Amino acid sequence: MSEERNPLAGGGTPAESPAAATSMTAAAGSPTAPRRLHGGLVARLCLFAAGSFAFGFALVPLYDVLCRVWEVGNRWYGEQTKAADVVERPDVARLITVEFIANTPNNSRWDFAPQVAFMTVHPGKLYETTFYAKNTAEHDVVGQAIPSIAPSSSARYFQKTECFCFVPQNFAKGEARDMPVRFIVDPDLPADVDRVTLSYSFFEDPRYAQAAKAGAGS
Repeated sequence: MSEERNPLAGGGTPAESPAAATSMTAAAGSPTAPRRLHGGLVARLCLFAAGSFAFGFALVPLYDVLCRVWEVGNRWYGEQTKAADVVERPDVARLITVEFIANTPNNSRWDFAPQVAFMTVHPGKLYETTFYAKNTAEHDVVGQAIPSIAPSSSARYFQKTECFCFVPQNFAKGEARDMPVRFIVDPDLPADVDRVTLSYSFFEDPRYAQAAKAGAGS
């Protein structure tokens, strides 16, 4: 007598129903599924780009608020953004390397660079250098430079008598110029510090941009 064979016995794989197989095939081959995925990805990328652009415009006033309230960072609000009264008393037995760095946001419409990468100076002596800036936008803009000193412990010993960071800088369309910085390193700079870095981040300042455009159009 022959035995009936159970298709589920002996570890066999149960057969899929025709309806389930048809449903899975239709889902895998649907052109709307990848379209929905791509659309969501594009939307997220657009939101990220818009947020980054807005953050760049908000950074200058936000930094001002932080410096006024907490006096954080290397800006030393009230010291690094106004002219210092200094008396030269050079320490000719000591040399300090001052490095210069220029930064701009990713969406910047500036050319911005130091005239020299570094200078070797005597503490207590007044020196001058310049930073080159050019407005590459198709309209007038107002720029604001934010200074930073590193190491942060040396910021109080780095003083400027003249600096383009003290006030906003107005640039006509296509205008380029050299902007001077006059500085002195205090002879009381700790003996273990032999290098100081002065860096500037240069932004288009939205607080003045609308006023500059309105003035140009009048």
